[in-house]
Amino acid sequence: MRANWNNSYAALPAQMFTRQAPVPVAAPKALMLNAEHAEELGITFGEDWPLFMAGNQIPQGADPIAQAYAGHQFGHWNPQLGDGRAVLLGEVIGPQGRFDIQLKGAGRTAWSRNGDGRAWYGPVLREYLISEAMHALSIPTTRALAAVATGETILREQGPLPGAVICRTASSHIRVGTFQYFAARDDTQALEALLHQAIERHYHTAQTVEQFLSAAVAAQARLVAQWMGLGFIHGVMNTDNSHVGGITIDYGPCAFMDEFVPMKTFSSIDRQGRYAYGNQPNLAAWNMAQLATALLPLTEDREASIARFTEIVQGFGDIFDREYAAVFARKIGLTPSQETDVLVDGLLKMMANIGADYTLCFRALATGESHAHLGVHPDFADWHARWQAAGPAQGALAQVNPAIIPRNHLMEAMIADAVAGDMQLFRALHEALKAPFSHCDNPSFIAAPDPQEIVTQTFCGT
Repeated sequence: MRANWNNSYAALPAQMFTRQAPVPVAAPKALMLNAEHAEELGITFGEDWPLFMAGNQIPQGADPIAQAYAGHQFGHWNPQLGDGRAVLLGEVIGPQGRFDIQLKGAGRTAWSRNGDGRAWYGPVLREYLISEAMHALSIPTTRALAAVATGETILREQGPLPGAVICRTASSHIRVGTFQYFAARDDTQALEALLHQAIERHYHTAQTVEQFLSAAVAAQARLVAQWMGLGFIHGVMNTDNSHVGGITIDYGPCAFMDEFVPMKTFSSIDRQGRYAYGNQPNLAAWNMAQLATALLPLTEDREASIARFTEIVQGFGDIFDREYAAVFARKIGLTPSQETDVLVDGLLKMMANIGADYTLCFRALATGESHAHLGVHPDFADWHARWQAAGPAQGALAQVNPAIIPRNHLMEAMIADAVAGDMQLFRALHEALKAPFSHCDNPSFIAAPDPQEIVTQTFCGT
């Protein structure tokens, strides 16, 4: 494995991480290599690539570490989390910029607590497909570079399961919880270094703490608006899973909705609906408030900064509303306006009233088949007439509303097949999800699940 390594995070103050090599596995075996992404990163692999992606060999020039961070988990403060089963090999500089290379499921670290630091096929293959699908849908996200079987058995509540490691890439792995970790320890040296790193990696024009916070708030508002436009539910929006660069990170109990339920949850651990679909904007703003609090030690006038930071965080709502309006205006082929907002609201209410399939309903606007999905609703004929009178650009709708998403029942079927030794469905879905707006030759990848296929809960990726 050859790459141009940089490793700036490993050059930061030593309390920000532990130096940690991946724990070698018994028998690395290739599951999937993202050759296109490797080329984008300027990485050259040989036939022995599974050894590097499993952690059995360290690439020349890498400097492996496990990062420290904290977080609010379902609103409860946990002062010490960190990379409990992930190792950051370092950063590579390639044709498209600088990216972290991280192995997840790479064994125990100083932050593992009681965990084994490993992962099994389910969360590895699920994150691989969903993160790559999000990239194809133009959503800021971590990416999947490779997946490797370990040849080891992992013990979970479900019983013994085959082990795997995913290699994911990101513009960084700096979380809100990373700032919280050092703020809680009154470690201004680390906070200052972290701020400079985050600005360098994500917001080059920011020159002050205030400008950084403003940029992070705006990026997070844009991201969540994009999630909402796809019916995506992150599922565990803890501050340690909230990225300061405004990218989607940590695909645990995430899901795409089938039928539209505005307060839908899937996560088996979200019993109160804290991270329901409709709550995501409010929780993202709350996370940004925690970032603002963590940044206060870097300011000179605390009282003045509290007032200004409060104003910035409270501005999240206005930014989100604008982004949300723009996203949904595009989804119905119109420009943002009050009339468009009324049409979007009316469409969503009809969908919720009859439990229409979210993805198919919006896709049908492009194909002229919306009557098949909403025709039974008494308000549909009037809505459709008003929409047509507004002059939608129907030709553009097929490039905004996807035909194929990583549906939950397909993910579960893929995992079951893979555990049984059959990767065919994984590979077929991977190929189809690369072109979500195109015609798909497999109608089962597009169709809503049959009643017996409906997935009601997703589980954390452990």
